[in-house]
Amino acid sequence: MGSNQYDYDLIVIGGGSGGLACSKEAAQLGRRVAVLDYVDPSPQGTVWGLGGTCVNVGCIPKKLMHHASLLGEAVKGAAKYGWDVPQETKHSWEVLVGGVQNHLRSLNWGHRVALKDKSVDYLNAYGTFVDAHTIKATTRSGKETILTADRFVIATGMRPKYPQMEGAREYAHSSDDLFSLQKPPGKTLVVGASYVALECAGFLTGLGYDVTVMMRSIPLRGFDQQMAELVIDNMVSHGTRVLRGCVPQQILKQASGELAVTWQRQTGGPGSAVDADDSDEFSTVLLAIGREPCTKSLNLDVAGVKMNESTGFIVGSEEESERTSVPNIYAIGDVLQDRPELTPVAIKAGKLLARRLYDGATEHMDYVNVPTTVFTPLEYGCVGLSEENAVQLHGEDNVEVYHAFYKPLEYIIPERNHQQCYIKMVCSRQDEKILGLHFLGPHAGEVIQGFGFAVKCGATRGQLTSVVGIHPTCAEEVIKMHVTKRSGEDATVTGC
Repeated sequence: MGSNQYDYDLIVIGGGSGGLACSKEAAQLGRRVAVLDYVDPSPQGTVWGLGGTCVNVGCIPKKLMHHASLLGEAVKGAAKYGWDVPQETKHSWEVLVGGVQNHLRSLNWGHRVALKDKSVDYLNAYGTFVDAHTIKATTRSGKETILTADRFVIATGMRPKYPQMEGAREYAHSSDDLFSLQKPPGKTLVVGASYVALECAGFLTGLGYDVTVMMRSIPLRGFDQQMAELVIDNMVSHGTRVLRGCVPQQILKQASGELAVTWQRQTGGPGSAVDADDSDEFSTVLLAIGREPCTKSLNLDVAGVKMNESTGFIVGSEEESERTSVPNIYAIGDVLQDRPELTPVAIKAGKLLARRLYDGATEHMDYVNVPTTVFTPLEYGCVGLSEENAVQLHGEDNVEVYHAFYKPLEYIIPERNHQQCYIKMVCSRQDEKILGLHFLGPHAGEVIQGFGFAVKCGATRGQLTSVVGIHPTCAEEVIKMHVTKRSGEDATVTGC
């Protein structure tokens, strides 16, 4: 058991998915554990309850609003399936937000109950280090408490970035605000090309709003760029306007309440000479230009924890990536440098860490071949390497890419656009080991979860194609792929 020299065996700073998973696992193993969770209001004043970004302003509300927009698309095609539906349908933003927020509050309460059931002390307070074994916990009212622990886990996550631009903090919203916005967003400008930007722009368009995406450079940086461009093409076909090579310069609030946005347009891409200024008015400006770790106000320097000073990410040790430069202080989730910024990654890393610290386990988090999905109107799921990264690592002559354009059966009767429904498998040319799998189509998250297991186990294309497909599904198209890019043949699926 832990030493009574300290108040706790473990204090977790951050009540998001990773921090909660780690704290409950440690408590279940008989340790004295406390969790500190505190949400600084966004520049627009938004705060939320226990559970972190994913629960409150990330994955969960995003998926619910994405589903709401898909339902709207389904209603449009229902008549051709024989349903007698009104020619014009209306969507209530207020009803949607109310339903989403009610669910989130139930999750907040559920997390508090789970901590209590596991005998984890929960403090709604902000933790800052005094030394490597001591923190100061400060409540919203300013009350301070000194707490000591044998070990600490930093799991404070990330928050949206704001540009150094007039009006950004005063008038713009971020994903921290969107899911609890009390009035409909109306005509919306989404600044950014991240998955957050494109997901939000996609469901807002699907809900019937006039949406413009402004991107400085490429979409979905870090993802396969052929897939990313197909995502953009599909969004444009659904009515989202995309401005490329544009950088916002100013946001001014008008007497009408609308926001006048001025931006610079560059003809030669990022870094080129400015071609012209442009402007328009919007009801809502949503900034989604990236996120930064919540580490700079934790006083990590007094504890001796090494950070990347330019980015704020915590540097993990070479021996054990979750351990910081201080032996008794660990970090999990998005705050760690060069790790996937994904909720399930933080949860798994947190549980494995607690088991190593308190149960004699030896398993470490494996950050390779982590599957994920971008919930744009046409979902994009992937696992493993992008085509670009595979070529960079192995050389073009050593990489074989199998691909297929396909038509989902459910798209046929309502005559839905299927031009961007596409799959590709990136393989080693020598032994056909699958290096990366990319799926663009309906229910991509459900599809890629299963295939992610195969890729994680080192499957080859031959092993995958030996599996009998489930017909008629989109997922079966993955195991039927036989056309290579190298061949130049038409990759369109024409039959069973």
